[in-house]
Amino acid sequence: MIRFSTLPSRGAAVLLIGSLLVLGGCHRGASKDDTVPTAQTQSQFDMTMKAYKSGQFLIDGAVLSALDAGSHFAYLKETGKLPKTVLLLPSDDSKIRKQHLEYMARLQLDYGFVAYYDDGGKLARINPVETKARVLEDYHAPAAAPSSDSAKDASGNAYGGGGGGDSSQQGGH
Repeated sequence: MIRFSTLPSRGAAVLLIGSLLVLGGCHRGASKDDTVPTAQTQSQFDMTMKAYKSGQFLIDGAVLSALDAGSHFAYLKETGKLPKTVLLLPSDDSKIRKQHLEYMARLQLDYGFVAYYDDGGKLARINPVETKARVLEDYHAPAAAPSSDSAKDASGNAYGGGGGGDSSQQGGH
């Protein structure tokens, strides 16, 4: 049996552990997913959309509901101008929410383009399998609070107020 001296064998062990730590430090837990820097590649997309309030989108300066955005893509498909890649960015009024990603997943499935979104300065691809594709909906404004006029009849009198109208005219006959 060959015996190694303890100093070189310990040195080799330290060297092995050190090289493993260096190689492990290069990895940093990052995985190769479809992310690229946003600012560098924004001009490489066929179409850019922005997320807007309540699941709406800003397309070419117009605020569209998800259903209207679907109609817009249907029009682009009919005219042969359907984009191959679409980039979703946050707007000044809204950040990209889960609802936006779900609508984009549905649009991606329906029209066959590839969609990316800005994920904190990096571009991430929207995976329609992992992202629950949401049925496209029309935008519904929040219900307005009832005004003080809603408790009045057609003549402008409050209900049950007994003031004016038919009761004063019937008594005079």
